[in-house]
Amino acid sequence: MEFAAAALMWGAAHACKENLMPVHFCLRAISRLTIILAAFALIATLSAGTSFAQSAQSPAPSPPAAAPAPAAPASGTDSTNQNGDPFGQNLTLAGKTVVYVKGTGTWDKAFETITGAFKKINAYLDKEGIKANGLPMTIFTATDDTGFDFQAEVPIAEAPKNPPHGDMAVGQSPEGTALKFVHRGSYDDLDNTYEAITNFLDDKKLEAKDMFIEEYVTDPVKAEPGKLIINVYVLIKTPTERG
Repeated sequence: MEFAAAALMWGAAHACKENLMPVHFCLRAISRLTIILAAFALIATLSAGTSFAQSAQSPAPSPPAAAPAPAAPASGTDSTNQNGDPFGQNLTLAGKTVVYVKGTGTWDKAFETITGAFKKINAYLDKEGIKANGLPMTIFTATDDTGFDFQAEVPIAEAPKNPPHGDMAVGQSPEGTALKFVHRGSYDDLDNTYEAITNFLDDKKLEAKDMFIEEYVTDPVKAEPGKLIINVYVLIKTPTERG
């Protein structure tokens, strides 16, 4: 419509210029066409304004819904103690070649019995020129209220050419799924750690095998008795082994 009015406007102006229309008709026509063009312009402006207002009033498109947060991992058995040490850390023990001494002991002299066994192993390794290939450990194979059966073990890189004899032998350390707990302090205070381990297993409804391992981060023969660091490994029964 604006284009048609503009064409008429041009036609009227041309007619006036060429004297094809009387002057007052020319002025009148041009005046009316000017009004019409102004009206068209006003209408177009109002229409654009209305469209803009509607656009402005239209709610902004909602942002895409945020992706749901990942589900929290299931509560596992990993935790730490007050020192920040692992207390119930899941891991898998790998079997190692070891030189070991098998024996029995009573709880009132447990530390002396264990360190005595390590002294024997160290004497053999020194004699054969063999270096330890890991931390010394004690495997408790049976326990009761008064005493225990054990194997004191020191890992080595490979079986020796001249194997030990008597109460000392070469073998493999235990392997399998286990939980790691850390004890710091004297050997006598280890009873408190074992009590905490028992409570931990009860809370998690886990069943331990009839064996547990003490791994000595500090040398039990040379370290100060009150400053021991001991990793305790508890082997856990699988659902099949629980029966």
